[in-house]
Amino acid sequence: MGFFHKLKNIISKKENNDNKDIEKYDKGLEKTRDEFVSKLNILGLKYTKVNEEYFEELENILINADIGVKTVMDFMDRLRKRVKQENITDTNYLKEVIVDELFIIYVNGENITSKINMAESGPTVILVIGVNGVGKTTSIAKLAYKYQKEGKKVMLVAADTFRAGAVEQLKIWSERINTLFYGKENIDPAGVVYDGLKEALKEEVDIVLIDTAGRLHNKVNLMNELAKINKVIGNIVPSAPHETLLVIDASTGQNGIMQAQAFQEITNITGIILTKLDGTAKGGIVLAIKESVNIPVKFVGLGEQMTDLITFDIEDYIYGLFKDMM
Repeated sequence: MGFFHKLKNIISKKENNDNKDIEKYDKGLEKTRDEFVSKLNILGLKYTKVNEEYFEELENILINADIGVKTVMDFMDRLRKRVKQENITDTNYLKEVIVDELFIIYVNGENITSKINMAESGPTVILVIGVNGVGKTTSIAKLAYKYQKEGKKVMLVAADTFRAGAVEQLKIWSERINTLFYGKENIDPAGVVYDGLKEALKEEVDIVLIDTAGRLHNKVNLMNELAKINKVIGNIVPSAPHETLLVIDASTGQNGIMQAQAFQEITNITGIILTKLDGTAKGGIVLAIKESVNIPVKFVGLGEQMTDLITFDIEDYIYGLFKDMM
């Protein structure tokens, strides 16, 4: 049984269990689905038989969904090969194969997990990086809110110390969601992290979320700063940071991928937080990120509410994209 049919079974079980996340993916990927799947459906009506013109138009649809040129080319090669091997001529059946192959491209034989690596003892330290304006501070607040609701004791540390208002902004969020906070303006970020972690140990905090600067235009400075922060974290909490999460705004499309590649050059990223996925028709970026930088998406932002930053689920995502074809 292909993934397409397995997915239908999985989804119907989740729907029967009144799964709230599925509803969020359904609603959040509406813009991408309207743009992407409607074009696929029209393509299926235009061509009843698979031919070269069909492939060319399909290629354009996938590129416009921001899946990424390299991903699309790899995907088209696989699709052509499978069409030949299985002698597929019906474009309606081919839609199922497309869903299968896009899933395979994301998973690629790996055991991909969106789980956060939690510390066995002491605080779990999560470093959050990303350029300004992508929703980094809000994402940290939403993560803090999520963990707090799960009964964890959370602290926010503001290590974006030189950007005007950054420390105050995080402090306001911590007061709003009632978490512990540590931050000082205009001083060495590594020093703030040092003092913040000492405080976290004293307070027996479960999760520490550290906000950092996102000045990518000066990569060398940022690399040095992050290296120093990582060293300080490791000295105070051995084996930390447990996660380094990069925040990307989904609506920036390929620009977001370039940011991921640039940050990957300067520090070890363990996961992606993809914000504003509900506000764009470029939902295919999830597949492009995986193919371009091979970093798993761990959280997606599918709305404005505090509960709308949710753990990424590839099955729910593919369902959100292709619901209208099922």
